[in-house]
Amino acid sequence: MSFSKDVKKELSKINNLANKKEVEYELYGYLASNNISEEKNYIKYSTENDYNIDRFAKIVRNMGIENFDIDVNGNVFSVKIKKNSFKVFLDFNYNIENVELLKCLVRGLFMGSGSINNPEKKYHLECSVKNKDIASIVVKLMKENDIFMKQRENIIYIKEGEEISKFLAFIGASKSVLEFEEIRVQRSMNNKVNRIVNCKSANLNKVLNASVEQIDAIRKLKQNGKFEKLDDNLKEIATLRLEYPDMPLSELGSKLSNPVGKSGVNYRLKKIISIANNEN
Repeated sequence: MSFSKDVKKELSKINNLANKKEVEYELYGYLASNNISEEKNYIKYSTENDYNIDRFAKIVRNMGIENFDIDVNGNVFSVKIKKNSFKVFLDFNYNIENVELLKCLVRGLFMGSGSINNPEKKYHLECSVKNKDIASIVVKLMKENDIFMKQRENIIYIKEGEEISKFLAFIGASKSVLEFEEIRVQRSMNNKVNRIVNCKSANLNKVLNASVEQIDAIRKLKQNGKFEKLDDNLKEIATLRLEYPDMPLSELGSKLSNPVGKSGVNYRLKKIISIANNEN
């Protein structure tokens, strides 16, 4: 089962059906979704999610509407209801001041046409709203409750993990929030480990490239017969570099007869490279 379906399964089991006002506002959310269509004297809600259709049917019955059937066509479930049964709901303006009722409306909207990607792969939650005006109202209301959504025409969406977590908590998916946060922590740890590995790999490549340049310069001086003309300090560090091609500069410095630090070793090796590059 997908993460999105798990969330909807949890939301479909929220036990608030005895609260008529909350149920009413959840229905407003469903009706604001882009999965609502109109056919002559009917409105039709369609979905591929059985938890969606089950919740929608319960809410509609709770509002006293009994005359409807659930049709199944392949993977698509649909409910068709006469418009006159919904007149009061279809005239709703979607401006809400009560936070608890807003939670119910947004829950219905997410159930009606929302989706969320598998957070192990990427963070993306979106709801498809029936028109961009209602989408703008929802974005504004959510911002007033410290949840920041973005809008593209009639699509409202979130791409930040923290905001998705806040959204799920807002609509009552507490179990899904815990699962989402667990995945977020694991992703963060994995990304941190990858950054460390990549950084170490980059540093190792840098060290190896520098070592190759140093060894090439030393060999060039040896081939040209110039190596023996170097002063003793340069010859000693050059000999150690040939013997220990992968050794870090600080360790090379500790092996000198008169040990020096990393900067001292780096200075001597750069001087050797400079001498070699100036040789004809």
